[in-house]
Amino acid sequence: MADASWKNFDLAELIAKSEQRGKPYLEFLRVPQLSCGVYRLGTQARDTQSAHDEDEIYFVIKGRARMIIAGQSTAISPGSILYVPADTDHEFVDIEEDLSLLVFFGSGGPSGADI
Repeated sequence: MADASWKNFDLAELIAKSEQRGKPYLEFLRVPQLSCGVYRLGTQARDTQSAHDEDEIYFVIKGRARMIIAGQSTAISPGSILYVPADTDHEFVDIEEDLSLLVFFGSGGPSGADI
């Protein structure tokens, strides 16, 4: 999606679309300097992502877990906002309640994202 015009997204629709697809990540915007998506992990899921070469922001919509960033653990819950610098190891662990997160990548996000 390379169109530079403004967009309006409905979070409930994005989450529903993500659930219907059955994949953990749904990218809903990609422009040259930004990529945005919804990332979902169930309580039994294993977070298999690796460090990205872009800065990243996570906003927790729902769920509870811990996130390990560069070896440090932090509790997350609805409303948590996490910044992860480029090339920093990170993963969600100890998922107590299904997670739904908004994810914002600087510089267009991970290559090969499933749109």
